Amino acid sequence: MAAIQKTFLYNARGDGFSAQVTRPVQQTIEVQAGVSLPTAGGHGCSRVENFRYSEILSFDAAYSQVAGSQNLANGNYTTLVAATVEGLNILDMVTADKIVSRLSSEHPADGSQPSIIPLGSTFENLRIAGCPVKVDLDIELFTRLGTFDSFRTEYDKNKQFRETMQQRYFWGPPKSGVPGFLLERYKWFPGDAFPESKGIVLCSLVKGIQTTCPEITSYGNIIVLPQFGTIYLSEFYLQDSSRRLTMLRVEMGSPICGTVSAGDIEGNGVLFP
Repeated sequence: MAAIQKTFLYNARGDGFSAQVTRPVQQTIEVQAGVSLPTAGGHGCSRVENFRYSEILSFDAAYSQVAGSQNLANGNYTTLVAATVEGLNILDMVTADKIVSRLSSEHPADGSQPSIIPLGSTFENLRIAGCPVKVDLDIELFTRLGTFDSFRTEYDKNKQFRETMQQRYFWGPPKSGVPGFLLERYKWFPGDAFPESKGIVLCSLVKGIQTTCPEITSYGNIIVLPQFGTIYLSEFYLQDSSRRLTMLRVEMGSPICGTVSAGDIEGNGVLFP
């Protein structure tokens, strides 16, 4: 019987910036600097400069790129997706010189599980309520455990690692002092079982947050700011053969309500059939 001819279907998407304002007016802001990769691979990019919506949202530049090709040296399939926002300003409460969201992947030619890593993702001069915020990203962890199975194996077999992850991401038993809306979000992980739902594991690149601002309260990768809203940093979604990374997501509260995201990217791909 003749060998089955297989084709690699590339898949990557990057969005520089998007937002929706719901109060005091309703306005959906179309995706800025969005780009997607064709199934055949190749390269694509998009750039937007000097964006401003009223005095609520602005940035100097947002740009994204995707690329996919086969490494002829070993036959593996490689994919890159990255999105960057420069000079971000949200209501003068959340500002950053630069936010970079980046995923690179290598899919073995035999169709086995890919390694997908966030190396290069970073915050530069992030400030919240005028205060510097230093975000310690655990890039090393997700580079070392680049495949889904390696992360799961480490979680199942390494008790210390499991306890660290449970504490960092609110997995396991409820944590004291954590707001109810966070406990509600994670309450479906009651024990030591691997925290997977519909094939997705929700975690974050954030290892720790440091700031001297007394008004800021942080819980893992989440910052709560009174009378402004909730800020989610570096949300990272793990799946068997794909990753999704949102470097910044803001849920604005009263008096201006809405959602904002910066550096929202996703990458995978599959050998077919």
